[in-house]
Amino acid sequence: MADKKYGLLFPGQGAQGVGMGKALYETQAAARWVFDRANEVLDMDIKKLCFEGPEEDLKTTKNSQPAIFVVSIATLNVLIEKLKGLPVGDENREFFNAEDVKQFFNVAMGLSLGEPTSIVASCAMSFEEGLEFVAKRGQYMDETSQKNEGKMASIFGMDLEKVEELCKGIGCQVANLNCPGQVVISGHATKVELASDLAVSQGAERAIVLKVGGAFHSELMEPAKEKLKAVLNKIEVNAPCIDFISNIDAEITRDPEIIKENLVNQLDHKTLWEASMRKAISSGIFEYLEVGPGTVLKGLARKIDSSLDVKSLHSMEDIMGLTEASVS
Repeated sequence: MADKKYGLLFPGQGAQGVGMGKALYETQAAARWVFDRANEVLDMDIKKLCFEGPEEDLKTTKNSQPAIFVVSIATLNVLIEKLKGLPVGDENREFFNAEDVKQFFNVAMGLSLGEPTSIVASCAMSFEEGLEFVAKRGQYMDETSQKNEGKMASIFGMDLEKVEELCKGIGCQVANLNCPGQVVISGHATKVELASDLAVSQGAERAIVLKVGGAFHSELMEPAKEKLKAVLNKIEVNAPCIDFISNIDAEITRDPEIIKENLVNQLDHKTLWEASMRKAISSGIFEYLEVGPGTVLKGLARKIDSSLDVKSLHSMEDIMGLTEASVS
């Protein structure tokens, strides 16, 4: 292929859809290995959940997180195989390695749930341990959400400082800074609803309550964070083979201890997606691949910098279109 490298972007919760990954599984050995191995690790039929649903089960936090993770990594495995023009991995472990990743990519990052996906993609964590971590992440966040009724909402057209002041007065938090002109807040359901109404009355263009399962990236997630910390302490995290940018500090790091700290802090801290993208851009990266279900990150990238070239890859047609263009 041509001497070109891409930034890798991985989606967060909400990108799921019934049928995701099915066509890749049916036609690509590299995808089949990932799904079949995931079934073994989780001791559940993650394939059936992704391919057949039902949607009500798939969209729960405890199910959607490992499902999106598996589909994203399976898609990446197929992508790398097609970019190489050779099968990935070895017999009985058909999975990409650090040399493969370094050949085609120069940075990895993911929105919220996409962060542990990007850590596995940069070979800092094994696929199996990454999957176990994500499954526990979804489970603990789901359990915590059941105990505390929380919500999230997007506030459009209001300065961050005004939103922060509003949240401070009511008792909720800024949760996500995804792109210019949009601030996501999180907290107890009644407080988020009140903050949303007040924001509009004070000049915001609009406020939309999000269809998510809880108050993610807020102090309500602290119980899940403490449980997840214990899980992560048993997992080996190495230095990524390419640059990695965390949502928490929007900095490039290859320090395993910082990566682990940011992974758990992500549950009750705000995410800095816009700042993370701008960090990657400042490093001279202008071409990105959104790997996995959905096109949310492509849309956010357009709002952050309209000059960026972002391709969303979730079908074989998407992958072949990219690889054929790369070798032409």
